[in-house]
Amino acid sequence: MPEETQDSDKPGYPRILLKISGEALMGDQGFGLHPPTVQKIAEEVKKVHDLGVEICLVIGGGNIFRGLQGSAQGMERASADYMGMLATIMNALGMQSALEELNIHTRVISAIPMDQICEPYIRRRAVRHLEKKRICIFAAGTGNPYFTTDTAATLRAMEMDCGAIYKGTQVDGIYDSDPRTNPDAVRYESVSYDEVLAKNLKVMDASAIALARDNSLPIIVFSLSHEGGFASVLSGKGKFTIVEQG
Repeated sequence: MPEETQDSDKPGYPRILLKISGEALMGDQGFGLHPPTVQKIAEEVKKVHDLGVEICLVIGGGNIFRGLQGSAQGMERASADYMGMLATIMNALGMQSALEELNIHTRVISAIPMDQICEPYIRRRAVRHLEKKRICIFAAGTGNPYFTTDTAATLRAMEMDCGAIYKGTQVDGIYDSDPRTNPDAVRYESVSYDEVLAKNLKVMDASAIALARDNSLPIIVFSLSHEGGFASVLSGKGKFTIVEQG
């Protein structure tokens, strides 16, 4: 887990993956991208980048299209999932623009080839980008239907040899119920992968949790809404919940 050190600004991991939902980019809107919100998230990422941390980023597509919702409304599941993958590419391009306005070199890397707008996924090339301190935004999930961006994030984190997955949410950790509707909700300081699965805690989907468990990859859940919160949590401070082996 993130370790507090004598140097309070020293990050706990040299390379991490940040997973955020597409809804995080909506701001107060009900749909799409809210540029000021995207810029605010980019500024939080920059604070961590400035610490020398190598950053991978995976963004969901739920602010534009959700494959499961399309499937539930009668759309063929594979087609609906591919549409959701295209939504993640749109979000990735929006985040790339915001990061590059902050003078951070960024690459959008897609599991579905789109040579005109982003790079195809080649693991060794992506690792080299990270070594050059470029931020890599992995888009289009795994490139396959029936897999979520949570599973894609876990897969890419392992392929890139990340120390942990940081899951940015609207609350400061994992609770036994929704703290936005239940004032008596209890926050976990740490929780095991098996407990997350057994209690059906809404962290990431079950496939992603099982994949992280099988590879001992920690998942750290924190709030992206607090200014400086990402850098603080990475240094082992602030409020967060860590999912790890029990």
